[in-house]
Amino acid sequence: MGDAKQFQIFRKAEAYVMGTEGVMTTDPTPLQAEGLNRMIEAGVQDGAQFSILCNLPGFTLIHAWVKKDYPLPLHSHCADCLYHVVSGSLRLGTEELTAGDSIFIPASVPYTYRAGPEGVEVLEFRHTLEVDFRNYAKNQAFYDKAVATVLANRDGWREAGKPARN
Repeated sequence: MGDAKQFQIFRKAEAYVMGTEGVMTTDPTPLQAEGLNRMIEAGVQDGAQFSILCNLPGFTLIHAWVKKDYPLPLHSHCADCLYHVVSGSLRLGTEELTAGDSIFIPASVPYTYRAGPEGVEVLEFRHTLEVDFRNYAKNQAFYDKAVATVLANRDGWREAGKPARN
């Protein structure tokens, strides 16, 4: 009997926190690399937490907690993604999604969202082991604004609690 025929348990305490090592693949331009490094140095990692809860062939589940005003660049992934809002809210274009809502983002479609006033907690489902991030923020103005946003919010991010679950 192979592994595919046995059940597996995935514990939250054993989830892989993204950003601590090179799990997410990306190929930034020099301007993007410099801008992202500036954001990291300013404290952007206090504004969100991304954890891989389950990563099996055909099934990947990521938990994301994105805090208010986190500067998420316009980006895409190499695989289809289904997001489910667990708590809080987010704005995607003109649409507001709240707890219980879901959105499907096809592979290679650029998108960004903005966390609501309490932040947002989402589950991201994929049918691939690969976790990539293609960044479309291509100008200095985005990174200058993002760094200013990080500096204005990082102390509050450190104190922020997760949005209340309904």
